[in-house]
Amino acid sequence: MLGKRIIPCLDIKDGRTVKGVNFLNLRDAGDPVELARRYAKEGADELVFLDISATAQKRKTLVALVEAVAKAIDIPFTVGGGITSVEDVQLLLQHGADKVSINSAAVKQPDLINQLAHHFGSQCVVVAIDAKYVVGQWKVHLVGGTQPTTLDLFEWAQEVEQRGAGEILFTSMDHDGTKEGFANAALAQLSNTLSIPIIASGGAGEQQHFKDAFLKGKADAALAASVFHFNTLPIPKLKAYLNKHQIPVRL
Repeated sequence: MLGKRIIPCLDIKDGRTVKGVNFLNLRDAGDPVELARRYAKEGADELVFLDISATAQKRKTLVALVEAVAKAIDIPFTVGGGITSVEDVQLLLQHGADKVSINSAAVKQPDLINQLAHHFGSQCVVVAIDAKYVVGQWKVHLVGGTQPTTLDLFEWAQEVEQRGAGEILFTSMDHDGTKEGFANAALAQLSNTLSIPIIASGGAGEQQHFKDAFLKGKADAALAASVFHFNTLPIPKLKAYLNKHQIPVRL
């Protein structure tokens, strides 16, 4: 079995790391460069940087901040927020990103997934999907969760894979920030349906939630924010726990 990845996420707003609950009530969580440096030292497998207000504000990702974070770490680095073109991705890769994450733009112009996979390779393209359980169905939401769509999570995920995405970052809006566990049934359905890796996001609160995401949700990686930002769950301690439960992780 391939090693499972632990991925801290830096949600960036106005140059600071923030964290909320169900995508609302954001509070400051610290300096992104300092946090990134700490996570790399603690043994994070990758780092995700999401400029969460870039799309809503119709602007590009903060390139200078991306570059500063990239210089502080030596682990794979995924950047998202406000990406709408091949040129945007080229710029981010030149400033230290290893992969990019697209979300709203992928739904609005699905061919962008094909273009990015063609230009940079599927391994570079992560499609983030924010979804909410609405009347018995998981529905995709855009622009930081503020715009509901009629898209079904599982149908969209299949299309994303067919178009060349290398990974899917699935965030359950219902679980986000609640610290009550990941959306494991939805994760398992995604994992059973798709052949590309699935990153679980939304709901991490304790060690067992990560174990459940890997065993019950069949996720390939688990992403979290506040439990790492506020040191509720140090990464070395989490990895030791997972290792003890026979879940393969890089120690």
